[in-house]
Parts: sequence; structure tokens; C-alpha cells
Amino acid sequence: MDKENRLHDDGVASHAAIRITRSQAKALGSSGGLPPLCPSAKGNVKRGTKREGSETGVVHQQKKRCALKDVSNSTCVNMGQCSLSSSKIELKRGVVRKNAKKQGVVESGKEPSFEVHNEGNVDGFQGNSSFPCLEINGVLDSHCTSTTHFHQLDNKTVMLNLRSLVKIQRPHKETKTWHKQEESDGLDFTDIDSKHKDPLMCSLYAPDIYHHLKAMEIGRRPSADYMEKMQKDITQGMRGILIDWLVEVVEEYRLVPDTLYLTVNLIDRFLSCNYVEKQKLQLLGVTCMLIASKYEEICAPRVEEFCFITDNTYSKEEVVKMESHVLKILGFHLSIPTTKKFLRRYIQAAQVSYKVPSVELEFLANYLAELSLLEFSFLKFLPSLIAASAVFLARWTLDQSDNPWNHTLEHYTSYKSSELKMAVLALKHLQLNTNVCTLCAIREKYKQPKFKSVANLSAAKPVESLF
Repeated sequence: MDKENRLHDDGVASHAAIRITRSQAKALGSSGGLPPLCPSAKGNVKRGTKREGSETGVVHQQKKRCALKDVSNSTCVNMGQCSLSSSKIELKRGVVRKNAKKQGVVESGKEPSFEVHNEGNVDGFQGNSSFPCLEINGVLDSHCTSTTHFHQLDNKTVMLNLRSLVKIQRPHKETKTWHKQEESDGLDFTDIDSKHKDPLMCSLYAPDIYHHLKAMEIGRRPSADYMEKMQKDITQGMRGILIDWLVEVVEEYRLVPDTLYLTVNLIDRFLSCNYVEKQKLQLLGVTCMLIASKYEEICAPRVEEFCFITDNTYSKEEVVKMESHVLKILGFHLSIPTTKKFLRRYIQAAQVSYKVPSVELEFLANYLAELSLLEFSFLKFLPSLIAASAVFLARWTLDQSDNPWNHTLEHYTSYKSSELKMAVLALKHLQLNTNVCTLCAIREKYKQPKFKSVANLSAAKPVESLF
């Protein structure tokens, strides 16, 4: 109080300290600017001079904010034609002006919309590519070829953060999701992924996953004629006997079906590029099942167990050595789209119209798909085609009153019914066992009641009438 009285006595006006909250500062900033932090009755005070009534004794005058000027060293082409505003602010490529709102350069009302049309390389702004033109509130400035120009709107200079308010439209890339490509064909199909809320079903990524599998199955498939070109000591019958025995091994150790499919794929791919004597064929079979078990199973059988099932014909060292040789020949490419992977998806699409899922349909389709593993001639068909044909024949076997193929199956398999004719007829011969095949491990497996004895089923009407 004494100090203030002295100041009054000296003829100097006292000034109370001004406290402004953040909300008040924002409101004052939007309405016309903040009041000076240190108001002075004497007007401008030179830097470094003492000010009466100041507790510190030294007060610096606040530096005036410089007027916004051109910060770019490039000019606009045909600048005289840019008639949207009388004043412009040019930004250098890649320069982003931050905190523009705090400096009062953005109108507090509705912010204008910006849209950038990409015509060149945006990322990095390298080379002689032109910067995309800027569209402000629907008006396109077509004269801006090297810089981005912000025009004056409603007598307020507008400069927004490019990172948050400018939407860059990159060139449209062709989608890789096949279900979007099929929608343009006008097919009326049912979405089988919309009802799955469980994230473990990966319903959001399923179309992309199966599109990738369909693209990968073409590049990693065994040769369909390796018996004639590569193998001289083994025959198609020997291969069938080996696979029939491996089916029993899978049942004995209760391995998942994916292990069986991957095992057969590894055997065929190895035989497609490497000569094997018939004495080593069983060794190749157990080695490929060991590799597939390590890839597919949670608890894979040990090497000693695979030696035991061969009646110790091969030692542990021979199996480990063959395992290293197989992996080296195959390049460690074990992520293979087998028939089983496609079959799960296609069975799901086939049962989307059922009120209650048909267990018989699932078992019968799996039975027909496993029968194709025994036949060497099925190597000429893609795994996805075999899976689609198995679903086709299974639906026809269980119900001959309706066409087994619909738009939903055609959409998700990307196959028309006419494209399945050869594979469906070949599967029908296997189902009826017209060739009197003596390899019965798969048939005996699916004759069990736990599989609804689907191996005993057959269609009353010929499937040829559908083609």
C-alpha cells in the first residue's frame, strides 16, 4: 500500500495486474485480439529502460508481429489471371504454417473446405512434377502449377494447416479385393461376413486373404506331369499307396486335416523337381509329414515317433537329414493354399441360406476333397477349383431338387458352374468308385457314424444333367 501511495504521489498512474484465463484469451483472440500484457500509461517504452511501478525494474516492449508476406521463392503462372482475391499468400513446397489459429489468421466461424487434386508426385515434392491444384469452397484454381495458393475469403486471410485440413486425393489404385470387382457384374449374393462379430473370424480381412490365396496357388503348385518327366523309379500307384498310408497315420495320431493336405503338397512339389528312388519314398512321406506337423500342429509328434511308424526302417539321423534336404529344395515355402483352406470358405458360403448348418454337407465335401488327394490326375486342377467342385457335388448329392450353384457361391469362388464340369465329373467317378480303387483308408474313415457315414451316399440323379 505504501508503495502504491508513493506512486500516486509521484503522479504516475497505477496499473493493476491483468489475469486472463485460457477461455477468455480464446474469446478475446477471436473477437479482435488480446489486450497488452503490460499496459503502459507512457506509450512506447524503449527496450532496456526502467519502468516505474515494476517489481522487476526492467520490462521489454513486446515485439510487433510482422505482417504476413510471401515466404516462397516461386511465383504463380499467369498471376494476373488469379482473380479470386486481391491478396495471396504463397507457401513453399513442403512448408506447413503451424499455430495459424493462435495468430488470429483463421476466421473463428466456419472453416473453409480445401481439396487438393493430385496430378503429380506429392510425397517429398521432388523433381519437376507440379504441385496439385487447390480447390477452395468448390472453386478450382487451375493456374497454380508449382505452388499452393491460399486466397482471401470474406476479407480474412486464410492459411490452414495442410496436414490436418487439406485432403490429398491420391490417384485411384485398382482394388485388389475380388468381391468388389464382382459387384460390378450385378450378381445378387449374400454377404457371409456381415453376421460375424467375433474378431477371430477376421471377417473384415477375409476377402483380401482369400484373394491373396487364389493368387498364390498358381505360383506354388506341383507339376502335373512330373511322373513322366522327372521320376523313373516310382509310379502313380506307389504315390497313392503312400498317401493312403499317411491317412491312417493322421488318424492314429489325431492330426488336423490341414497337416494331411500340406503333407501331400510337399511330397508332390519335392517330386516335381527332385529324383527319388522307391526305397526312399516312404522316408520322403514321413519327413514331409514331420514338416507339416511342425507347421500346422500345436503339439507335433517327435522324430522318434515317425521312425517308429515306419517300423524303424529309417533312423532318426536319416529323417533329420531328409528334412533339411526337403526344406532346402522347397526354399522353406510352407505357406501353401491347399484345398482345405478354400473348402472352409466355400462351405460357409454354401450354408449361408440354411437356417441350421448342414453337418452332412460339410462332411461330404471334406470326403470328396480327400478322395482327390489319392488321384495323381487331380494335380492338373487348382486347389480352389477342387474345393468348389466338392461343394457342388456334395450339395447335389444331398438335394437334387434345386441347382447346387447360386450367385453367392459363384461370387465367393469366382467360378461359374460350367468351369467346374471336368472336376465335378472326376469327383463323381471317385465317389462311385467306378475304377474299383483298393485304397480304402479314406472311405473307411468317412463310413464311421461320427462322420454321418457320408461315404455311403450317392446322388439319385446323374450330375451330368446340370451341364
